[in-house]
Amino acid sequence: MSYNFDKIIDRKGTASVKYDLRNLIFNNPEVIPMWVADMDFETPDFIREAIIARANHPVYGYTFRSDAYHQSIINWLKKRHDWNIEQDWILFSPGVVPALNIAVLALTNPGDEIIVQPPVYFPFFTAVKDHNRQLVYNELLLKDGKYQMNFDQLEEQAQTARMLILCNPHNPVGRAWHKSELEQLAAICVKNNLLVISDEIHSDLVLPGHNHSVFAKINPALDSQLITMHAASKTFNLAGLASSSVIIKDQAMREQFKRLVSGLHMDMGNLFGFVATQAAFENGESWLSELLAYISNNISFTETYIKQHLPKIRVIVPEATYMIWLDFSAYGMSDKELKSFLIDKAGVGFNAGVDFGPGGEGFMRMNVACTHSLLQQALEKMSKAFSELFVE
Repeated sequence: MSYNFDKIIDRKGTASVKYDLRNLIFNNPEVIPMWVADMDFETPDFIREAIIARANHPVYGYTFRSDAYHQSIINWLKKRHDWNIEQDWILFSPGVVPALNIAVLALTNPGDEIIVQPPVYFPFFTAVKDHNRQLVYNELLLKDGKYQMNFDQLEEQAQTARMLILCNPHNPVGRAWHKSELEQLAAICVKNNLLVISDEIHSDLVLPGHNHSVFAKINPALDSQLITMHAASKTFNLAGLASSSVIIKDQAMREQFKRLVSGLHMDMGNLFGFVATQAAFENGESWLSELLAYISNNISFTETYIKQHLPKIRVIVPEATYMIWLDFSAYGMSDKELKSFLIDKAGVGFNAGVDFGPGGEGFMRMNVACTHSLLQQALEKMSKAFSELFVE
């Protein structure tokens, strides 16, 4: 490998959410943090160098998003996903979560029903409930260790709903939805004139052996109903730079979204976010290939270790993302007991499954975008804690 993903980076004292808020979140400042979805790896050198070069210019005044910035996004999506988009379709948001909220506010009305597919990324819930819309759960089905969409239930729910928020690929269960699944979903959405937000922030983190299907390519009839959200932030570890893209082909929807962003004065953006995004998409393919290989090895190691040393834990092997969805239900603990045990006895900090909504009971989300040595340390601590739990 050209890049050293085994290098240990001390993130403490950098106002890191993952590390410096451990005491606040877990009441334990020494817990191994494997929760919030950023990576412990260095942001790639070509991105840091681009930021430093721009920072060396002594004026950080008002800036705009250049043609070169937009072209980097267009070229990346074409090369990585064979998706042809136009510059006019690309809007800015300071993150995918703000964009979710803006889309809900701009395109739906109070009281409208909005469908989500739990267990799912929990800001989906607040994007609906905080704006007085009605949250509708289309809970995923777990069959033979793999999650599926509940299309029968969705057929009924779509008849009265206004919008669906799709997680593609899915966080936390790690599905890279197959084209056939998305075709079935698209048919339901078209039939019922259901607006769709497709959160594709993890689309570049599809693991070897799997593919990402861009929802916007599935059915042209969806063009007037669909918003796609994308960013370099998860892929290249840039979450702190608060920059994402909202891609809307339909002009009327695009104007509705743009009007609200402009009205809230949220469209100026972050100078260094623009620089980093462009550098990532212009130079990032080799680095990303090595990253995915490293994450894939971490996932394989975790699966093997748990089978050998913690066989009561069921591993939902991800097809995408750097998170693993772990089922602890065989231990018979309540969610509160499980969380306390993992923090206080094992010394590891995960995201609690119940935070991801219905279907998350008994689960934990584990972030393995860390050095192999830290991952092994966390697994060994878990193994020791659970073995001591059952000592007569």
